[in-house]
Amino acid sequence: MQLSGVWSREELDAFLTSEAGTVPLRLACRTPAGGLWMLSLWYRWRDGGLDCATSASADVVEYLRHDDGVSFEVSVNEPPYFGVRGSGHTTLQPDEEKRLLQSLLERYLGGTDSGLAKRLLSEDREEVHIRIEPSKLYTWDFSDRM
Repeated sequence: MQLSGVWSREELDAFLTSEAGTVPLRLACRTPAGGLWMLSLWYRWRDGGLDCATSASADVVEYLRHDDGVSFEVSVNEPPYFGVRGSGHTTLQPDEEKRLLQSLLERYLGGTDSGLAKRLLSEDREEVHIRIEPSKLYTWDFSDRM
């Protein structure tokens, strides 16, 4: 993984696991017809990669099966702006026990008691684990400018 920009690896790790980093990851990929597609997903940073979850029937699952190359960004939504963007490749696997989804619900909603969490965790919903292995990462921080 090639890292460039203003942050060290330790600062990158701290951001992606912090409360400030609890914003959706913006993921860009290609459709089978060659078009571009972008969506937002919850993520967790673990062992130098990004783990996301989505429904097995989501369009992005088909797109990533066709072409596993992606670009992405995780950045704060309020000034001063800072974050990380990058590119890499994905792997897909079933999240049969929904362990990743449960972890993301804890991270983003603080638990699994909400109506949304109950719908996402329903037994009839199949879940997919999207693992993003970054090849390039670039960090920026405009705190000194704002």
